[in-house]
Amino acid sequence: MAMPPLPNSRTEPDGSAVIRVLSYNIRSMRDDEDALARVIRACRPDLVFVQEAPRFFRWRKHAARLAAKSELVVLSGGATAAGPLLLCSLRTTVERTEDVLLPLTPGLHRRGFATAVVRIAGARIGLLSCHLSLQSDERYAQAGMVLDRLAAMDVPHAIAAGDINDRPDGRGFRRLAAELQDCWAVRPWGGEYTSTPTDPHQRIDAIFATKGVEVLGCGVPIGLTGIRDADLRAATDHLPVLAALRIPAG
Repeated sequence: MAMPPLPNSRTEPDGSAVIRVLSYNIRSMRDDEDALARVIRACRPDLVFVQEAPRFFRWRKHAARLAAKSELVVLSGGATAAGPLLLCSLRTTVERTEDVLLPLTPGLHRRGFATAVVRIAGARIGLLSCHLSLQSDERYAQAGMVLDRLAAMDVPHAIAAGDINDRPDGRGFRRLAAELQDCWAVRPWGGEYTSTPTDPHQRIDAIFATKGVEVLGCGVPIGLTGIRDADLRAATDHLPVLAALRIPAG
């Protein structure tokens, strides 16, 4: 059955921007790369917050190939952010980017943030793609680092998205949701659970936005026109999260 419509990208008369935002853990593009690109294209995003982007041999080439297949461009991140990556459409004007490596806990994976400040239409937006720790205490601390980094961007509006590795009742997830809008909780649309594609049973991937952003819909785009269940299963081991947001001008 077809999904109810999600607003298309557009610029409002007052300069505010309606944008489509996608968050997606792509497991280092180890699965069906063409299926992955088809899913991304069908979502028609302005911004893609990627986790587990390729980090090793020729990682920039792999990221650029995915962007080209998805009809987007690379904005920031990748190996220099320990996996998080940002892609964007040509609608986006880039003000600045910064890849951030987080403190390394011995025995655990290095984590980082891909960040940027961009303008779309009359809106100025801070962006942060993250993939938080599997370890509870480190994950909780990293959630605080997400909030600190967003505050330091000095922007009127911001979006953070990624693989939180925590469910909504977990400490790390709740720390983010206490300060930011959990877009699915504000205006659910589509499916809820993001893990795993063959047995969706938990929501561990999310899109968050600062309070001034209007959430028009957010969820897993199951049944969206152009998206096939077979592609969702083949593309990676997570389901994507798609949101439509209205960002005020300023």
